[in-house]
This record gives sequence, structure tokens and C-alpha cells, in this order.
Amino acid sequence: MGLFDFVSDIGEKIFGSDDDPAEKIKEHIESRNPGIKDLNVEFKDGKVNLSGDADSADAMEKAVLLAGNVKGVSDVGAGNVKAPAQAVKIDYYIIEKGDTLSGIAKKLLGNAMDYPKIFEANKEVIKDPNLIYPGQKIRIPIG
Repeated sequence: MGLFDFVSDIGEKIFGSDDDPAEKIKEHIESRNPGIKDLNVEFKDGKVNLSGDADSADAMEKAVLLAGNVKGVSDVGAGNVKAPAQAVKIDYYIIEKGDTLSGIAKKLLGNAMDYPKIFEANKEVIKDPNLIYPGQKIRIPIG
């Protein structure tokens, strides 16, 4: 998995000027438990590099999204995360102002009632399906 870009001034604020950003991002990812063992996080100038062993490709992608949807992060690399191949095709979507999960489901999956599929694919990133924000990057399961 290559480098993902994110909007650095949007996202969840999890660290301040006195905090170690790498440690806070690691704690943030581990608290949501996407399935990464021996997780290591490096942070420099808004860029995060992840390494470790992922239980699945989903786990690795969720760790990338958890790190990238943090305020102050502009790029996330996961080239050093070992993960099995992806079983389901996944696309990514950046939430826009006025979006809802049901609206995204209708636009991308063809049925507004498929929004639970999007929520399930992002439950570590989205805590409440009614609380999403513009600029947030999410996974869209296709097929």
C-alpha cells in the first residue's frame, strides 16, 4: 500500500504541542483495535509512517484511515505493514459538506439503504453513522 494524502487541517484533534504525535497516533489506532500487531508509528512534518503486522488488508487500511483522519496529518505511508491480500474491492471517498452515509451509499452503491455496509467498513473511523465531517476519508466496499 502506497502513500495516502489527507487534509491536514481537518480531522480529530488528538495531540497538542506538548504531546508526542507518534505516540498519540499509535494510542489512537490501538484504542480502535483495527488488528495490527507490533504497530510502530513515525511522525515528521505531518507525515505518518506505519509498520507492523496486520491481521487483514482491512485492518491495515483502517489503521491508515485512523492515522490520516487526525488533525495535523497530511500523508500516511503503510509500505512497511505486512498484510494479506484484500478479499473485497475497496474504493475511497472523501466526505463533502452535506454528505450523509445514506446519500453516499445511494451515489456510490446505488441504494441508500446500503449505508450500513459503509458504516461497517469504517466503524473504527466513524463512531456514529450520523456524525461524519467534510474532508474525512472513508472506505467504500464495492461488490
